[in-house]
Amino acid sequence: MRQAEFDGKGSCIRWTEATGAEPARVYVHGLGSASTVYNAHIAARSELAGRRTLFVDLPGHGISDRPADFGYALEDHADALAAALDEAGVTAAELVAHSMGGAVAIVLAHRRPELVSRLVLVEANLDPYPPVKAGSSGIASYTEEEYVETGGHARVLDKVGPSWAATMRLADPRALHRTAIGLARGTFPTMRHLLEELTADRVYLQGALSGELVNREELEAAGVRVVTVPGAGHNVMFDNPDVLVAEVAGKV
Repeated sequence: MRQAEFDGKGSCIRWTEATGAEPARVYVHGLGSASTVYNAHIAARSELAGRRTLFVDLPGHGISDRPADFGYALEDHADALAAALDEAGVTAAELVAHSMGGAVAIVLAHRRPELVSRLVLVEANLDPYPPVKAGSSGIASYTEEEYVETGGHARVLDKVGPSWAATMRLADPRALHRTAIGLARGTFPTMRHLLEELTADRVYLQGALSGELVNREELEAAGVRVVTVPGAGHNVMFDNPDVLVAEVAGKV
């Protein structure tokens, strides 16, 4: 396990790492998750052997610190991730990023393009959205006090199902809420527009069970390769790992 300070106050973002050839592959998890849980079985595949691999837990999640006075906006998470990559001596990395982590990866690639050579985005959040759902946007429908102090966190854990709850209950509730608020707010320009403007190699995986990706044609016109993954919903890495492995390996 390695760590890097991210807030100027001693708080650390942490990751586990396997040695190998450059460029490094960096796995970034979604809201309320942890990188090893969602990605270790992908990175362990023989098709991906031999590469330096980092499993990063964003602030407030997994093994990373969770300061109460941190903002947890997408930009904050991107800066923390940049601190981890700088400490690790990583440049021109391939980022494999899921859901909220995909939004963070897009912001990182926009702000620090030298750190990112390729993005493999797995159902990454591209647009702001209203607070109406059980998961990330459901969290954002609560005030911070309601979520942290009066049972909102427990109610969301009951709604999201056992798999997501298993990692979400390890995240700090205040960090989780602030991250969800930041995700619902999005960025300006939006993550979608930032993605369209990037020059790094970009692939976006959309689970077929999740429905058609909104404005797919515009993304493809901007050079983003969009892949519909058969038999998969939001968690492509569990529903159809073979396709994700092939895309990460570049063997398509």
